[in-house]
Amino acid sequence: MPSIFAYQSSEVDWCESNFQHSELVAEFYNTFSNIPFFIFGPLMMYLMHPYAQKRSCSIYVFCILFMVIGLFSMYFHMTLSFLGQLLDEISILWLLASGYSIWLPRCYFPAFLRENRTSNKEFCHVIEVSILLWASAFTSWVSDRVFCSFWQRIHFFYLHSIWHLLISVTFPYGMVTMALLDARYELPDKTLKVHYWPWDTWPVGLPYVEISSDNKKC
Repeated sequence: MPSIFAYQSSEVDWCESNFQHSELVAEFYNTFSNIPFFIFGPLMMYLMHPYAQKRSCSIYVFCILFMVIGLFSMYFHMTLSFLGQLLDEISILWLLASGYSIWLPRCYFPAFLRENRTSNKEFCHVIEVSILLWASAFTSWVSDRVFCSFWQRIHFFYLHSIWHLLISVTFPYGMVTMALLDARYELPDKTLKVHYWPWDTWPVGLPYVEISSDNKKC
């Protein structure tokens, strides 16, 4: 029985051909497409700092767990080891549990459905983009997994890499969506304004919220 640390000890193997660009990296593009996790995680910690001060410093933990997912995903795709797969999946579960503990105790699911009918254009836009990004990312993931033989025939092995890129962009949009929803329950006396990094005037950017200050400090 191979060691859980051994290369290719996992039963999961994505569509990208193995060891095509390096003897040390099993899936080259699937490995390095995780780099945005290490960019957007710290960036969102910085951009959401005012919100974290007033709502919960656990926001930082949420962003750190996002980076941990990127780290373990890189390790898994580099080695295709069972340990890498296990760490990747556990870190995803921890991220979901962290998000639930921060935002969902009062913003339960039926209320979320009602809030989708809001007339707030900023809120609606963030939700729409979040859904579009998530649907595109999920489609890439499923297509790579289910139709691998087709993609191999046409020599296109990058759908799982595209999943990494899309889901890393989905993270800021999902985070801001939950912050806007949560503020209606937890910060009813505060006004949240959506901005986009690097500039609001750019057609594409990462969303974050601006919030009035108070005396709560981390």
